[in-house]
Amino acid sequence: MDLGCGTGIVTRALSPYFDRVVGSDPSSGMIRQAREQTLTNLQFIEGNAESSTDAFGDASLDCIVASQAAHWFDFQALWPKLARVVRPGGTVAFWGYKDHVFVDFPAASAILQHYAYDLDRDKLGSYWPQPGRSYVQDKLRVIQPPRDQWEDIQRIEYEPGTSGAHSGEGTLFMERQMKIGECKEYVRTWSSYHGWTEAHPGRIARSQGGQGDVVDSIFDEIASANSWFLNDDNLIRIEWGSALIAARRRIDSD
Repeated sequence: MDLGCGTGIVTRALSPYFDRVVGSDPSSGMIRQAREQTLTNLQFIEGNAESSTDAFGDASLDCIVASQAAHWFDFQALWPKLARVVRPGGTVAFWGYKDHVFVDFPAASAILQHYAYDLDRDKLGSYWPQPGRSYVQDKLRVIQPPRDQWEDIQRIEYEPGTSGAHSGEGTLFMERQMKIGECKEYVRTWSSYHGWTEAHPGRIARSQGGQGDVVDSIFDEIASANSWFLNDDNLIRIEWGSALIAARRRIDSD
């Protein structure tokens, strides 16, 4: 089962490994898109993580996962439900990622972080949905499987560095080479950016014919610190901080 499945990207990736895979998401729009791309052994249901398991019998699921969604879950309510439906020896796994880092440009990374989390209303920090974002920033350490119900608990993390590729600490999961222009558009997909645009309806991106938005401000300041960022076609190497938490249902628990 894939909790918070969105459009079903991970759900479909699990399809070859299980006879049946169920994806759930509270968004009817996401579920509608997921069903448009479904496979024969997939089912998609609308519902939040805390209620989606209610339709399943005791010890009926082999594996439950969540990708970039677990920071929204109420684990106090969810853990007992997971313990009920996951069979003894079955697995839960939750993973997610936080902000990207320009691994070759420490100053640029620092500027991006400043704009991302400064609470000035002209920057992005006050527009992140909380407390979910703080959980992501802390690499999902808030997720603590109860040890009386779960064993073989593993936590794999990566904190990127700015001394070149693979200079961070931990196990790297996510890296990419990206054009600077693509990176600007990526920042514009952030939920905090959407909140910022609602608060600043007159600030339009230069790429859309306006005088400039917060992303333009970010990259203007970065370009003033490093001329490489003046050309949107220049390539930069990016790594994301990430975390994966996995646990196995105890065989000897009630």
